[in-house]
Amino acid sequence: MNIEEYLARISYNESHKDADLQTLTVIFQHHIQAVPFENLSMHCGETIELDLQSTYNKIVRKKRGGWCLENNHLLFWALQELGYDVCILGGNSYEPAKKAYTAEINHILLKVVIKGNSYIVDAGFGGAYQAWQPLMLISGKDQPQIPGIFRFTEDNGTWYFEKVKRKHYFAEQSVPSADTPELGNIRKIYTFTLEPRHINDFQELNTYLQVSPDNILQKKSICTLQTTEGLCALVGWTFTEMKYNYMDDTDLMQITTLTDEEVEKMLKDKFSIVLENKLVP
Repeated sequence: MNIEEYLARISYNESHKDADLQTLTVIFQHHIQAVPFENLSMHCGETIELDLQSTYNKIVRKKRGGWCLENNHLLFWALQELGYDVCILGGNSYEPAKKAYTAEINHILLKVVIKGNSYIVDAGFGGAYQAWQPLMLISGKDQPQIPGIFRFTEDNGTWYFEKVKRKHYFAEQSVPSADTPELGNIRKIYTFTLEPRHINDFQELNTYLQVSPDNILQKKSICTLQTTEGLCALVGWTFTEMKYNYMDDTDLMQITTLTDEEVEKMLKDKFSIVLENKLVP
């Protein structure tokens, strides 16, 4: 594994001699705009190994993406190589359908300490809840970014991560619509504690997610990538392009339904992914 090869994969060619916040921010942005959040392996008969060399080969050499366990594990390695003080944390994601956080840890995120300040860096959430910059680990403070306003609140050692929702404007409709009737509301994302974890703590989860029929990753093939203006997402046969803050506090959505042949072409054109095995969306 070679840090220069990783930096080339994410198209980062600036200096990285200073392990400072500015460099971290730019590397992070390059990563989320180059490496998709995707679970396509599960839907084309491949096993996902939670092992750094396998993840490196998949993302860096085969130009694929990965889910949170892969994306953040690779980023953890890269940041360590670049001299950052970084550790792995475990999160419990929010399930809107159940209106509750998962009982078991099912997400991986990173904490980076720079000059005594802690930042949360997470390149593995994908979609519209993907932050674009490292977030300062501070309770109760709004942290506005292009994708929206993010916020942490801390209660008795448990941290809650949320985002303020924006309205959606669909290109084919004349009226903006929202996910829910009450606008400007909060979307809970996940909780976590600051207990440092090791990648091996997630081996069981990695196996479970690939065999458990009731999780969203089994039910849907997902590939999302952040762009300079928003994001694109391919979920099953549905392709969505989102442009952040197209109008005041409103994101523009364009949704297309694809055929099987178009799915393959879209993966190549929008996500630079060419699969070795046949995808069953």
